[in-house]
Amino acid sequence: MVTTTPLEEELRRIAGAVPDPELPVVTLEELGVLRDVRMDGPDRVTVTLTPTYTGCPAVETMAHDIEEALRDHGMTGVSVITTLAPPWSTDDITAQGRRKLAASGIAPPRPSRAPDGAVPLTLAVRCPHCGSTRTELLSRFSSTACKALRRCDDCREPFDHFKEL
Repeated sequence: MVTTTPLEEELRRIAGAVPDPELPVVTLEELGVLRDVRMDGPDRVTVTLTPTYTGCPAVETMAHDIEEALRDHGMTGVSVITTLAPPWSTDDITAQGRRKLAASGIAPPRPSRAPDGAVPLTLAVRCPHCGSTRTELLSRFSSTACKALRRCDDCREPFDHFKEL
């Protein structure tokens, strides 16, 4: 069992509050990419991130923003490492993150598994503007590779859909 000190919890809160550079409506904690924060010695900390996919161009910016946030709070040695195992999944996005995505006009990913292990079958993507499930895919890619571009057949508004992984 790994124990976390109160300082590590505070540093995790600070690192986790950093906005995602591509989806600034959600924090890195809400996106589920922040995996661990460990003290290596006095004023030295290592942060572990798992990118949303292996080629995510935002990882360097995430690392820079975390380093800056933790240095602003007195950490002189900040190291950010990335790990691909276990892989990130859209199920790692918190409920708060999903609500923020929907409130900003981005359809959140559909859950791929329920807490009891059941796999829900949801074929429709709900429009974040009007709630209609009558939506159509316009492009498999949108402003970032992790989002698709869709349009609502009822309100006719285009919107991003965070793809499920």
